[in-house]
Amino acid sequence: MIGIRPLNRRKPQAQAPERSRHLYLPPAYHKTEAMHRTILGIEGTAWNLSAGIVTEEDVLAEATATYQPETGGIHPREAAQHHAANIASVIRKAIGSAGDAQIDGIAFSQGPGMGPCLRTVATAARALALSLDVPLVGVNHCIAHLEVGRWQCGIDDPVMLYVSGANSQVLAYRGGRYRIFGETLDIGIGNAFDKFARHAGFSHPGGPKIESEAFAAKEYIPLPYVVKGMDFSFSGLTTAAKEALKNHPLADVCFSLQETAFAMLVEVTERAVAHTGKNDVLLAGGVGANMRLRGMLEIMCEERGARFHVPEKRFMGDNGVMIAYTGLLMLESGESLQIEDSMVIPNFRPDHVDVTWR
Repeated sequence: MIGIRPLNRRKPQAQAPERSRHLYLPPAYHKTEAMHRTILGIEGTAWNLSAGIVTEEDVLAEATATYQPETGGIHPREAAQHHAANIASVIRKAIGSAGDAQIDGIAFSQGPGMGPCLRTVATAARALALSLDVPLVGVNHCIAHLEVGRWQCGIDDPVMLYVSGANSQVLAYRGGRYRIFGETLDIGIGNAFDKFARHAGFSHPGGPKIESEAFAAKEYIPLPYVVKGMDFSFSGLTTAAKEALKNHPLADVCFSLQETAFAMLVEVTERAVAHTGKNDVLLAGGVGANMRLRGMLEIMCEERGARFHVPEKRFMGDNGVMIAYTGLLMLESGESLQIEDSMVIPNFRPDHVDVTWR
């Protein structure tokens, strides 16, 4: 919690806004009539805490504080404690970088994600919305990745491959919702890489270390290729890669793990493109920073006559800008939450959201 007390709604209109003990928001940031909305978004579903401020045309500010575990993977309680300790300074930095922008709404990542982290962010978002007397918008984290990619790449209707730590999905818009055409049956590709990386002695996050190590590979090692219909599975692949380390060089195993996992993802994405007839493919999520995955998708798109799109790296991982922009779209379509309805949803699926802004 960032320590902002709600303003007294019955105060005389001329009264100055009350100061918080931790985060003072000057009068310029309180809601006024404006031609263009400005939204502050807060992201904190897992290890990355971020606040972004956007308008329809531009990103005004972004500030980030990343939780880095000393050993092993992300511990939800420790990540939430990190977010609680840093959220006031992150929001203050974003607001300070936005000039004289006036905040017209607060958006937050409502899910999916780690429960303790989601609750920390939601508490801060509610406090801000009450303090500033502005609407509160709960954003689906997965859809936010898609919407910021559409915005930054200037595309309308892509098939999206979304790959992050906990999520691996192929989505496209149809019938008023973002439909999932394929997804992981067990763990996300990022978590799969992290599990293998910890076993190999790499620190978190493991994906970049695996990518770097793979450049030194000399041969491909056959590993389980698991695509079931339009879905994929990574747990058996990860176990087989760990076992392969007993008899093969680390570089060869890293290369083989990447090649196998990415081929599975690209196959399902290609099937979705063929099924939907769409002409654009968008890559989103933190694992999308991997250059080998980008290259494989680009080859597939060239062979199918489709266009491949990827936003700037800063919009690939979890970021407050994507929450703010999606919140802006939702708010302009009439979507907002009452405080009592703003509970977090750790298993919030993107295909459960009515896309009212398209």
